[in-house]
Amino acid sequence: MEFTAKVIAEFLTGEVIGDPETKVTNVAKIEEAKSGTLAFLANPKYNKYLYSTEASIVLINKDFVLEDTVSATLIKVKNAYESFAKLLELVEQSRPVKQGISSLAFIEESAKIGDGVYIAPFVYIGENCIIEDNTKLFPHVFIGDNVTVKKNSTLNSGVKVYHECVIGENCIIHAGAVIGSDGFGFAPDENNVYRKIPQLGNVVIEDNIEIGSNTTIDRATMGSTYIRKGVKLDNLIQIGHNVQIGENTVMAAQSGIAGSTKVGKNCQFGGQSAVAPHIQIADGVTVVPQSGVPNTIKKEGSVVMGTPAFNIREFQKSFIVYKQLPDLYKRVKQLENELNKLKGSE
Repeated sequence: MEFTAKVIAEFLTGEVIGDPETKVTNVAKIEEAKSGTLAFLANPKYNKYLYSTEASIVLINKDFVLEDTVSATLIKVKNAYESFAKLLELVEQSRPVKQGISSLAFIEESAKIGDGVYIAPFVYIGENCIIEDNTKLFPHVFIGDNVTVKKNSTLNSGVKVYHECVIGENCIIHAGAVIGSDGFGFAPDENNVYRKIPQLGNVVIEDNIEIGSNTTIDRATMGSTYIRKGVKLDNLIQIGHNVQIGENTVMAAQSGIAGSTKVGKNCQFGGQSAVAPHIQIADGVTVVPQSGVPNTIKKEGSVVMGTPAFNIREFQKSFIVYKQLPDLYKRVKQLENELNKLKGSE
């Protein structure tokens, strides 16, 4: 696809500084861009690249002050990062839309398939499934019995959705994700042999959710595991049985939420963070990467850090003392030695 600076500026309601007929056919990082590409500048760390970039067009913030001449055509916008994201959406939408059902897909007769769907080779769709309009199922997707996949959702290669689960509208599930596998439920008998507890519930994925590659979401023992609308999950995340993730919460890679925990709205979880079972996390909580949360967090908007996690300011103060422990230990030993010498001289 080819776009001029004028067309891009009109789409973004921006202002062109330079040649409005400058054309681009691709996007690139500002430090790696070549002629014919569009880049953006939002982080001050990259300001220096604006004056040396080979990009034909660069998006910049309206309040950016130039310190030197720039060879690229500039488009000033309110928020360069947000505008760049909108452009990427435009490019994505301009790609050819896949449609049609492959003869190499296997669909049970009782399944209901909507209009405008794409079902690739080697997809399996089980009994009594509902696949709504404009859904895309890529190769090796498995859809178990009685599953519903709602409008405009995309399941990429190798996604597995177990029986009875529900996928909402406008969802994107990336390769290798597993929705509805059994929760980790076992009970020891009198011989201390662990017996499996049947997992009879399901998983409900609401609308406008994105789930990363190789993320797993366990089905409920009874009832449902809920992922509420707007949630964004990175790759390699584990969500336990009967968990509830509140609206517009985001989680970075390798995070884990243990069973029956309820996470509020608009929370943020850094990479490799972990949450214990049967607790509650208030709305707007931020969990710093590699933190472990063992107890309920009641205060909305809290920022916690460490293992066990507690208030980030208190953690930072404690860590200053922690780093001084070797010196403090030496001083204590020195004082002990001096005290022993004084005792010996009495």
